[in-house]
Amino acid sequence: MSQFPDDGNGDMLQAMADAGLDLSQSMALDFYLVFPNRDKAEMALNALTALDQPGEVELNFNDLEQWELIVSLDMVPEHAAVTAKEAELDKFAKKFGGHNDGWGVMQHQEGDDEFADDDHECDDDCGHDH
Repeated sequence: MSQFPDDGNGDMLQAMADAGLDLSQSMALDFYLVFPNRDKAEMALNALTALDQPGEVELNFNDLEQWELIVSLDMVPEHAAVTAKEAELDKFAKKFGGHNDGWGVMQHQEGDDEFADDDHECDDDCGHDH
């Protein structure tokens, strides 16, 4: 029986809990924002940087040939907080023709790759390892 709501974020949190991550601790969560072209992605990157948000942002050209911003935030992976952050970032990305495309956790430990979101397939050339 999952302790989380029955949705994509709940499934992700359950998988993290099953893998032994302590979900009461703050950790780096990577949120993926996808844009139609580099110009839009760079405009969004500049706007995010100007907001002086905590965390890191990097621009990446992914395997699906989409420009994406990876917004890495240290936060406690709590269902409501993650869902609210996704909504906030989606709203932000829409100003630049983009959208939120899920999130993942990149902890340096065995089996990190399990935590790529369903929509997000990583391979060796992927730039998600910090």
